[in-house]
Amino acid sequence: MNAVEIEAAISDLAFQSFDAAEFPFAFLAAFGNKDTALKRLRTGNNNVSDVPGGVLQRNNIHIAVCAEGSVSQTLKALRVSPATTKAKAKFILATDGLTLEAEELISGETIACAYPDFPNHFGFLLPLAGISTIKEIKDNPIDVRATGRLNKLYVELLRENPDWAKDERRHDMNHFMARLVFCFFAEDTDIFNDEGLFTRTVEQMSERDGSNTHEVLETIFRAMNIKTDERVNAQPCLPVWADRFPYVNGGLFSGSTEVPHFTRMARTYLLHAGNLNWKQINPDIFGSMIQAVADDEERGALGMHYTSVPNILKVLNPLFLDELRAQLAEAGDNERKLLNLRKRMARIRVFDPACGSGNFLVIAYKQMREVEAEINRRLGKTQLGSEIPLTNFRGIELRDFPAEIARLALIIAEFQCDVLYRGQKDALAEFLPLDAQNWIVCGNALRLDWLSICPPTGTGVKLLADDLFGTPLDQTEIDFANEGGETYICGNPPYVGSKKQATEQKADLEAIFAKRTKNWKSLDYVAGWFMKAADYGTKTNSAAAFVSTNSICQGQQVSILWPLIAETKHEITFAHSSFKWANLASHNAGVTVVIVSISVNTGKDRKIFSISEDGSSVVKLVDNINPYLVHGPNTLIEPRTTPISQIPEMSRGNSPTDGGNLLLEQIELPSLYLSDRQVSDFIRPFYGADEVISGVGRFCIWIDDEDIDRALEADTIRDRVQRVRDFRINSTKSATRDAAMRPHRFDERKPVPKSRVLVVPIRSSENRPYLPVGFLEPDTVIANTAFAIVDGPLWAFALIASRLHIIWIGTVCARLELRFSYTNTVGWNTFPVPLLTEQNKADLTACAEAILLAREAHFPATIADLYDPDNMPENLRHAHERNDEVLERIYIGRRFKNDTERLEKLFELYTKMTAAAAKAKPAAKATRGKAN
Repeated sequence: MNAVEIEAAISDLAFQSFDAAEFPFAFLAAFGNKDTALKRLRTGNNNVSDVPGGVLQRNNIHIAVCAEGSVSQTLKALRVSPATTKAKAKFILATDGLTLEAEELISGETIACAYPDFPNHFGFLLPLAGISTIKEIKDNPIDVRATGRLNKLYVELLRENPDWAKDERRHDMNHFMARLVFCFFAEDTDIFNDEGLFTRTVEQMSERDGSNTHEVLETIFRAMNIKTDERVNAQPCLPVWADRFPYVNGGLFSGSTEVPHFTRMARTYLLHAGNLNWKQINPDIFGSMIQAVADDEERGALGMHYTSVPNILKVLNPLFLDELRAQLAEAGDNERKLLNLRKRMARIRVFDPACGSGNFLVIAYKQMREVEAEINRRLGKTQLGSEIPLTNFRGIELRDFPAEIARLALIIAEFQCDVLYRGQKDALAEFLPLDAQNWIVCGNALRLDWLSICPPTGTGVKLLADDLFGTPLDQTEIDFANEGGETYICGNPPYVGSKKQATEQKADLEAIFAKRTKNWKSLDYVAGWFMKAADYGTKTNSAAAFVSTNSICQGQQVSILWPLIAETKHEITFAHSSFKWANLASHNAGVTVVIVSISVNTGKDRKIFSISEDGSSVVKLVDNINPYLVHGPNTLIEPRTTPISQIPEMSRGNSPTDGGNLLLEQIELPSLYLSDRQVSDFIRPFYGADEVISGVGRFCIWIDDEDIDRALEADTIRDRVQRVRDFRINSTKSATRDAAMRPHRFDERKPVPKSRVLVVPIRSSENRPYLPVGFLEPDTVIANTAFAIVDGPLWAFALIASRLHIIWIGTVCARLELRFSYTNTVGWNTFPVPLLTEQNKADLTACAEAILLAREAHFPATIADLYDPDNMPENLRHAHERNDEVLERIYIGRRFKNDTERLEKLFELYTKMTAAAAKAKPAAKATRGKAN
């Protein structure tokens, strides 16, 4: 369940008559627990509560229903309950049906409220559904509630008006929803000069069955598009009840006033939405949440489209807000300096070329207004109007509904800031009518000319239409003075990997990159925004910072994209290493991202932001940030055929290319009817990536050339070999057809190891804390989905199983989606390892043995089981931590503080080793020449 569904479910529960016996189970059901889990709790099989009236769900919550007036005492009993501790409950909750109290045990945070009001605190309880708690939602649920109400209304209206769901009417439908949002907000903030005017009018003037609701709304919308002094002559004449609505303008109510037809249920949903307190709406987050309302594909993720303010500030603060605050601090009470800062801020433009519903723009605007308000306070001019125009906050958005919501969110943000810093009276006096200028463009950011949308001179073309919410693309430039101002480009462009791009998206990248590099097809879609920002920066005083999947700073994309960025003279100004970009998805879902800022004017100090292993934020000043987001020179990691360090060689496994005929599941062995001697001679264990991770091996037919006649004496083997020949000879690849001459052999075949072998899967999950390296028995055939070190030392296992190695792999190897994609040439051969002494090797061997023994202690648990990040056994975790400590002391004499420090050391070593290897090559050539 998502946050919107949970809010609706617990609101329904609070509305129903209280049933003491049923409440705990209904409460858990509201948070997404399945009937089977609830059934086990009801029967007592899984309920280990030791409190009367209690229901205890392990690793989640301990609930108790109690006698009237004893809620606080019952909550205390839950807190000290041994069962609460033993079951690792995260929450405790007590209620008597009149009041409700709950506590989050880790933080100690509590809520206490009347029972019917507990849905107002649903954000506090979201972790019960595996949803990461977000402060804005925890403190104020209005945004989620409004999203849910609007979604129900939207779906019902489309059901009743299917023609409005068609492409040609979808814009009309979205525009109608934007009008409603404005009306709900305006009636609760005195913009309409009468609290609740809109909802009350619809309720009073429309029929209960909804039959004339569309007519009432059309009349209201028409009224808000007629100036007050022109209403006397309006045709048709406005009814008295509609004349109470003010003139709004701004294009929001211009054009067609047509409204979809309502049912009784649609009218009810409209009134329910209007009865919320929209004064509390948060434009920082509301827009991105209702964005999904108008998108059929995204509606299933309703309530998850949320970008947390702290994460957005990770972009905006170092991009320019920190500098503004520093200049404010340096100005003190100096009037000249304060006025200069105010003048500078009035010319700053913030440009988000993938703005969605405007989160980045809204937060940037609010933060700048906060600085401006402090300037005015120090100048003693708190009633002074703002000099920061909304038109300085530019955006591009592909879809029309988010673009409309972005403009509306900025309008709401401006009004809220005026109320906060100037007072309600002054805010209202200047709010209406709305300005008709359009500063959010609906279009494809990778195809539009950013210089025309956000021109460097600050002077553009005047609008030709009085329509804020429907301006054609070629009429978006605004006439305003901004000479000498700065432009800050920011945002969270769409993440689409190279393999998942639609035809149109490939064409977008081709238009940008095809003349620059032949390898552009390997780039992620987000790379287009970085290149466009770099091109824009060659002609403007600008800096850019984007949130991106970390793939653009890993593997082959580094060598494709970043040299092109460097050609424009842009360098990385600051970066934030990988972290989870939070949303309201369940189970803490969120993509792993980085933040990268580029500029021509980088200054002397660059900043690398990271999160330490204890969760605290770390910032490091450096003189250069390379494309891998590491302090050091702009080194590109190139593939190598041999290891750069003194470590054993690693090779890829065997490729059968057999149509599945040389491979066997264990249950298939008996069907071959082979003798024990034949099994011993021609059947080998077969392990690839899946087998190593799952622990379930397969077998393969393995025939040496000299044994082919004897092997083919077995009819079942001869039949399979014939099918291999048929499969290969029908291939479209000439090399495979050639291999049909040797159908008894794997297509790519290497010697079978005669001693134990280390195996590393090519593909593995990024969620595991360590790479899933296997240690297999002799005579095992390794598949081409894995790499192997044959007859290698056990200390090499310790290297592969280390935190240092997985961090290196995650940085320099290409990714398949987010999963690790291991290679020997880039991942292993480039891995820089200091010269190991015999004692070092002995210590690492002992660490490897400890890891293997810890695994063995949990037999038959597989690598997939053992390295589940949430369920990794403590003894195995400790063995790995000991291995990391031993290895890292070899590198720097202590544990590394975090992954950023690990990478810096690895890149430092790699740079030294490659420099040394480059110097050695000419000497080696000279020696050979002399010997000849």
